Amino acid sequence: MLNSMLKLFKNFKKKDIISILVIIALIVLQVWLDLKMPDYMSAITRLVQTEGSKMAEILKNGGFMLLCALGSLVSAIIVGYITSDVSASFSKNIRKKIFSKVESLSLHEIKQFSVSSLITRTTNDITQIEMLIAMGLQLLIKAPITAVWAVTKILNKSWEWSALTGIAVVILLGMITFVMVLVLPKFKKVQKLTDKLNGVTREEITGIRVVRAFNAEKYSEERFDEVNNTLTKTQLFTQRSFAIMQPVMFIVLYFLTLGIYFVGAYLIDGALMSEKLTLFGDMVVFSSYAMQVIMSFLMLAMIFMMLPRAGVSASRINEVLDTDITIKEGNFDGNTKEKGTVEFKNVSFKYPDAEDYLLRDISFKANKGETVAFIGSTGSGKSTLINLVPRFYDATEGEVLIDGVNVKEYKEYALNNKIGYVSQKAFMFDGTISSNVSYGDNGKDDVTPEQIKKAISVAQATEFVETMEDSYDSHIAQGGTNVSGGQKQRISIARAIARNPEIYIFDDSFSALDYKTDLSLRKELKKYTKDATCLIVAQRIGTIMNADKIVVLDNGKCVGIGTHKELLKKCDVYKEIALSQLSKEELENG
Repeated sequence: MLNSMLKLFKNFKKKDIISILVIIALIVLQVWLDLKMPDYMSAITRLVQTEGSKMAEILKNGGFMLLCALGSLVSAIIVGYITSDVSASFSKNIRKKIFSKVESLSLHEIKQFSVSSLITRTTNDITQIEMLIAMGLQLLIKAPITAVWAVTKILNKSWEWSALTGIAVVILLGMITFVMVLVLPKFKKVQKLTDKLNGVTREEITGIRVVRAFNAEKYSEERFDEVNNTLTKTQLFTQRSFAIMQPVMFIVLYFLTLGIYFVGAYLIDGALMSEKLTLFGDMVVFSSYAMQVIMSFLMLAMIFMMLPRAGVSASRINEVLDTDITIKEGNFDGNTKEKGTVEFKNVSFKYPDAEDYLLRDISFKANKGETVAFIGSTGSGKSTLINLVPRFYDATEGEVLIDGVNVKEYKEYALNNKIGYVSQKAFMFDGTISSNVSYGDNGKDDVTPEQIKKAISVAQATEFVETMEDSYDSHIAQGGTNVSGGQKQRISIARAIARNPEIYIFDDSFSALDYKTDLSLRKELKKYTKDATCLIVAQRIGTIMNADKIVVLDNGKCVGIGTHKELLKKCDVYKEIALSQLSKEELENG
């Protein structure tokens, strides 16, 4: 746990380290001023009890006490401000690093953590570290300095008082150790349960339509309650365990004070008259210093309340930051003589944790201006195949070439600049229609309003966009929940068109469109993308029958490549799929 914390704290910036050094100096000053006040108190006590003492001396020592108290207050305020700034700066830096790291992870690595867990690590876990720095940085420095300094001041006063203080310290240390051993395993469980709670909540809200359609509200509530109650019980256990510490510590503090005065009364009673005044002053000073020692341990106890959970959070954050990126970008900047070619050479693929290959020995080439379609039964590997081009996954064996260069050699931005990608599940970002269509950086000038309109027109979305209240500036909710599936698909297609890339990838992107819109879109798309390469995954024969080349997949193997008419004659798998959707006459006339 401590190693995780130290490893994470290496991310402090130079400015933060300087601020921490300033904090240490101010805390040392604050402790010195706090421990100086009992000396003045002792002097005032002696002056009050001594005949002939001048009021001016008493007021002078009182004035010094007030100055010490004021100086301590000013130091505390400055320290509080600086620690808040350091903790906020550190959490901002770490949050940015985690988000950047997550963006660079492959889909496989993201699935290993789960989306809900990554959200928790980016928010809740960093908040735990921020709280530790904001409060702990002050207490962790102040407590040991105060304890050691106060102990050195009381050691030579009386062994009886010192023994009492030592017993109190041992009791407190034993209490802190016991609670730490008891609650540390629970904190690990708390963070995992927080992940699970986020996951269940996210899943139920995202799937609210399915929940309502199947009258599963009660089941969803029970599922949420189960996780929520488990988290609550675990949190109650940890907080109740810590709740015991404070009253025990205050009891120890009060009994120590009582013990000091009890022993002091005994010592004063047995002392000579000339020593009674000195012993009384020492007793007052000792009780003040002893209280400082106990308060130091109270501060340490507060640290130990936060430290276990922050330690668990630090480990979880380091897990993300230390994850090896399996898909590493190359150094090629994308300047090639060839344009718009995609070639698969003996490509085989299996998921990292899988035993069997999902794709086996796939080879084909798409030239500039060609439309290459992929078809096959569900689970045949069509989407996986197409996802190897933008490197969502890397081929296990063989090569995927774009413009004659292996995709693994490209810089990430250079590869993405060549591709216009439309995913299987159309996703909309919170914003406007225009912001969704112009989304992203294509290494070119910003997309103009004219290009947005043209892209929307090609995607057959003009009719519904212009009938919306604010037209191209109409609001789109996160995930596109305020538009239909077909409308989302068309906006998603327009997003790819607006990039004007060399290669278009359509991963089953026409499934939500009616046949008429599908036909019109494909005609316009063919005209607009005549100089670009199109890779289309589809389930409908009607969508792909006019493609220049059709690749037929069956159980991860390529069982046929050719045109629609060629495949009808020589590929049984293709013919079977075609006949399940269209009649012989329609296929022949198509």
